[in-house]
Amino acid sequence: MTSAPRSILDFLRSSALAAAFATAAIGALFSTHLIRQLMGDAGYGAVITGLCVIGAGMLVARRRELRAFEIMPTTLLLLLIWLLLTVFWSRSVGATLGGWLQLAAPTFLAIVVAQFRDTLQTVRATGDVLRFLLTGSLAIEILSGILLDGPVPFLGIAGNLAEGGPIQGLFGTRTMLGLVTILALITFLVEWRTRSVAPGLSVYSVSLAVLLAVFTASPIVLGMAVIAGLATGVLAIVRRTPPHRRTALQWAIAGAFAIATILVFTFRRPLVYWLNAEPDFLTRSRLWNEVLDMAALRPVQGWGWVGTWPENLMPYYFIRVTTGRDHASALNAWMDVLLQAGAVGVALFVGFAGLALARAWVTASERRSTVYTWPPLVIITLLADSVVTSSLLGGFGWFLLVVCATRASLVRGWRSGLDTGPESPGWRAPRAPRD
Repeated sequence: MTSAPRSILDFLRSSALAAAFATAAIGALFSTHLIRQLMGDAGYGAVITGLCVIGAGMLVARRRELRAFEIMPTTLLLLLIWLLLTVFWSRSVGATLGGWLQLAAPTFLAIVVAQFRDTLQTVRATGDVLRFLLTGSLAIEILSGILLDGPVPFLGIAGNLAEGGPIQGLFGTRTMLGLVTILALITFLVEWRTRSVAPGLSVYSVSLAVLLAVFTASPIVLGMAVIAGLATGVLAIVRRTPPHRRTALQWAIAGAFAIATILVFTFRRPLVYWLNAEPDFLTRSRLWNEVLDMAALRPVQGWGWVGTWPENLMPYYFIRVTTGRDHASALNAWMDVLLQAGAVGVALFVGFAGLALARAWVTASERRSTVYTWPPLVIITLLADSVVTSSLLGGFGWFLLVVCATRASLVRGWRSGLDTGPESPGWRAPRAPRD
């Protein structure tokens, strides 16, 4: 082999490229709205395609370090296969293939990151990206809402900072900014606890996330913050419980969660009034009724996976007309899966997300390092958000879910019990103490 190809292979195998790739992939997915507004869909597609090409090169260059059955969770593979099969009964083959690629691209990026970066390294990369984007969001809101006292239309910024919000930052909507701030807060606190960054930087990061979350003025963000806080407290209790009592406590928590879910559903209207979220709830309620009506026409297989709703395709066009709003999704990830992939898709999605959460939660309960708490808390936050938005089904939401699921599968899945002798990848052993 000549020196040039060898140099390229060495570069693709390098840890420096793996670190830069993780940061670039996370940055691109969290900056989706910003990139699309600046470069259009074609520019965003080029960025993601370029990252996928680099990731493929890394996988090929480091193929001897990998085992095929460790690439992704089996439940994720089955879900992706089913979503692709919906092309056979979809009303638009092109829309279905495009929608599937919108999910496959962040899946691929997440798999590459999960294979070559451990959990702590992923947390650090995520923290760096979110610090930068949230700082930029605050800066542009100050510029728009205070210095210029006017909106920035092409970024979707209303310039309401001086009035106390709501603000959107670089993420397009206050709900999306709110989700990012909750994920950032979890990430920054894990960084703080693991002493991954300087204490001063941790204080700044946490304060920034809290400040922006408050200025979103969103009841949905408040709900997600409460859920994330409760999950953090419960997980802290579980981690401090002696091992011989932990199983009983876990079952008690599961029962309490089931009861709480029933109570929230039963008293949902008073809860909506208390959160001052009635307008949002009414909009979603009307939309969900129409989605359920359309899903009932194809209950098993769905209408075909398209991701973001196309403009003039049934049944999405009909739902827009009947609701009188230009919806791009069902504003609920589970409703979207039911509508597009049917009951089979919902079952596979439940299996994938549920198994990922169970593995991540048990791992965090048993492992001493604080970094193990990041995957279950991130998954819980994403699942809480999935009830009121469909952001989990693409972009950074899906990316984080796949990363957490893949890492949990490597640590806790059936793969962890297989042979780890001399033929096993050598790269995973030195990372275990940090993970």
